[in-house]
Parts: sequence; structure tokens; C-alpha cells
Amino acid sequence: MQYVKTPAFQVPPGTDREEFVMTDVNTQRGRLLEGRVVSTRMDKTVTVEVTRFVKHPRYRKYISRRKNYKAHDENNECRENDVVIMRESRPMSKTKRWVVVERRAH
Repeated sequence: MQYVKTPAFQVPPGTDREEFVMTDVNTQRGRLLEGRVVSTRMDKTVTVEVTRFVKHPRYRKYISRRKNYKAHDENNECRENDVVIMRESRPMSKTKRWVVVERRAH
């Protein structure tokens, strides 16, 4: 079996290239994470806490693990305790590699 690399952008089948408008939604790549905003002290940056559940290898009990990510918030719309969805992006600073895509008030 051969694996073929797909290009970053493909026109969906059944549409003409001239009709199709390339938008950010169509070119969206990378992981999506959902988390809770814990800090908004920086300009255009929020700290998002993502909680995930991991099964303990020996005791088979689920344990919650938390990690904080810095995410870009262009218009400073997010407030603390908001639930946000963020996607992976290019590095914007030393620690900021995520962009807030959707904001849901708590």
C-alpha cells in the first residue's frame, strides 16, 4: 500500500475552481481543544486550562489531568471562566501556539 501526501488545499469534488472561495474554515488544519479561560491579564492573549481524563495503568481508575495553554484572542473578547474552542496554529511567540476559534460564555 502506498501513502500519498495530500496538498494543504483541495477543491471539493463537484465544484468549479472559480466558484469556490477559499476561506479560513476550508483551510483549517491542526488539533482543536476545548478548555476554560483562567487568565486574561495579557494583551490579546488568554490562558486556557484544558482538562482530560486518563486511565491509570494499574488501578484502571480515570484521573483528571490539566494543562495550561496560551491562546491568541485578537479582540480581547474572552473573559475568565468562559469555555473556548481553540485550534493549533503557527508559533506567535515563545509559548503561544493556539488561536481562539469560538467563545461560549460560562
